[in-house]
Amino acid sequence: MLTAVFSAVLFGLSGCAGMSDQGRSTAIGAGAGALGGAVLTGGSTTGTLGGAVVGGIIGHEVAK
Repeated sequence: MLTAVFSAVLFGLSGCAGMSDQGRSTAIGAGAGALGGAVLTGGSTTGTLGGAVVGGIIGHEVAK
């Protein structure tokens, strides 16, 4: 599960070239949050998605 999340984050970040700074920060935050959520909850889907949501919100707010 963790390998799949990591791979998805890497492929997702490769599409950030044409994004705004705020969009890029949101995507990076969501990816980092998903990885953190997966690690902290042992790869549970709920933990991964929750981490992605929280990380995306933080990334979005930091870029303002």
